[in-house]
Amino acid sequence: MAFAPDSVGFTYGDSSIQGCFRLKENDNLFEYSRNDDPFSFCEDFPHKVWVTSTIEGIDSGFRYGIVKKTVAYVAVDEDEFGLPVLEKWDLKQSRVYG
Repeated sequence: MAFAPDSVGFTYGDSSIQGCFRLKENDNLFEYSRNDDPFSFCEDFPHKVWVTSTIEGIDSGFRYGIVKKTVAYVAVDEDEFGLPVLEKWDLKQSRVYG
């Protein structure tokens, strides 16, 4: 399970968190938020998929991605040209907060 940190949550943060989903292959839960980074290399990705949870005050990690109803495309690496390498994650359950 990976939850978004308080800095993007509804109660304490900027309220940019948008929803959550479970992976079809192993039922792992991930939350995602709006991508508000101003960098040009991530402008094609409207979401941040939170992949680790906060542990002992260490901020959570995320990957840039595109979350749809039944699938998510998540940038997991970059190739030799600096372009993102995407993984397709099949979703079993998706929930939009709000």
